[in-house]
Amino acid sequence: MTGEDGMHIRDDLLQVLARRALTQDSARPEALERLHARGGRSAREHIAAVVDPGSFVEYGRFVTAAQEQRRPVDELLDRTVSDGIVGGVATVDGRACAVLSYDYLVMAGTQGIRGHHKTDRLLEVIERLSLPTLFFAAGGGGRPGDTDIPVVSALDVPTFAAWARLAGKVPRIAVVDNNCFAGNAVIAGCSDLIVATDGSSLGMGGPAMIAGGGLGDYAAEQVGPLEVMTEAGVVDVAVEHDDVDEAAREILGYFLGPLPDWTVPDQTVLRDLVPETERTSYDPTPIVETVCDTDSVTMLRPEFAPELFTALGRIEGRTVGILGNDTRFLAGAITADAGDKSARFLQLCDAYGFPVLSLVDTPGMMVGPDAEATGMVRHASRLLIAGAQLSVPLIGVVLRRGYGLGAQAMLGGGTGEPLMTLAWPGAHMGPMGLEGAVRLSLRAELEAIADPAERERTVAVLTAQYQEHCSVLNAARLGEIDDVIDPAETRSLVARLLAAAGPDAVTGSGRPVDAW
Repeated sequence: MTGEDGMHIRDDLLQVLARRALTQDSARPEALERLHARGGRSAREHIAAVVDPGSFVEYGRFVTAAQEQRRPVDELLDRTVSDGIVGGVATVDGRACAVLSYDYLVMAGTQGIRGHHKTDRLLEVIERLSLPTLFFAAGGGGRPGDTDIPVVSALDVPTFAAWARLAGKVPRIAVVDNNCFAGNAVIAGCSDLIVATDGSSLGMGGPAMIAGGGLGDYAAEQVGPLEVMTEAGVVDVAVEHDDVDEAAREILGYFLGPLPDWTVPDQTVLRDLVPETERTSYDPTPIVETVCDTDSVTMLRPEFAPELFTALGRIEGRTVGILGNDTRFLAGAITADAGDKSARFLQLCDAYGFPVLSLVDTPGMMVGPDAEATGMVRHASRLLIAGAQLSVPLIGVVLRRGYGLGAQAMLGGGTGEPLMTLAWPGAHMGPMGLEGAVRLSLRAELEAIADPAERERTVAVLTAQYQEHCSVLNAARLGEIDDVIDPAETRSLVARLLAAAGPDAVTGSGRPVDAW
């Protein structure tokens, strides 16, 4: 045969090109149209949207489902393209990575035996090359219809263990933009971060498995809708459906190395972002967005344990992790959920070499019978353990209040643990909330005052006196913290400290990151 350029094309090459054409979305326009009508995108569309044009090197494109005993080959070539998963290596902004995607065009993105073999092969390459990986995980779970390879339990599949073993070694971002159940959900759950869209549903079992277990009949969208998964802390970043590919690319970018160009917000606004009075709450997001490079911040799990925020951002192009207290929720106290959220975040930063900036404004650990019923003693202690084991630089900044064990936990165990512990003007530090400290330490004297009004006036006077004693200037005078600074200096000081730490301090520990 002669091609358009007049060159002869051998029959064997023609056969390859024809078979390759069958693997493209254009070979099944009706199925693609139906997927688009439901708001979905194919695996190849997802991959094309995130990788640099022409950079994708595909593995296993010609694989079909192991169903030759029940379907003719022509049907397998048409209906089971790539066995429902497309994957390979590529670049994003010129930096190497790997991308995999289950394909909803092929049997609802279910996991076939040969698809698992393809995945295992690519995971071995990913580990060998240490490639940050983006995995579009939506799909219906394991597929029972494969007949060519005899199985009984099908529990000897190594894919899940291979993917889990990469924890801490290779950054892994999962994307869920459709129903994602059973084995597909495990791929998401074992990932370092999960990006999910409105309209997605995530669960360890889909409707058929739920009904089969006698647990009731549910539609797919009822199993694990986005609002449930965000409040439970399963999903790290929730986005609109149309924005998912760009969001995935941005999240992956944090793990691909520093950016050469950045812009700096006006730092003087930091001087007025924290209220002077301790009882006034405020949104910490503008502080984070000002300290970091312009438009570089992504908040993680904002709906879960909102009393403590976690975020990824950049300072002078370099990825940093930021955590801090949000006084709009429980006054910024450390709860059991906050302990879990922050500890896992510190593991993530430590594993992949992200320096940590801790912005402290907390009354301490949450206390009381209701709090203890949540397992406070264990869960909150996770933050202390994770902070004490950090190998990356930790820089602490006390914004307004740094009280008790909660403040110590936010600072890696104590004010001497961070690379540097700073404070903003007007902040206070102490072993517990100041009014509570007065009431506790002077209980007998206060009980001796018969008039309740006079007793409260005495408490107010003594608290004001104690507040002066607990000012950060006093703490700095006694060497308990390293410096009290103009808030506008925060970013430049952090950047200089990280430069002083050098690249060896942020290579990443490679330790596993817990799923929770």
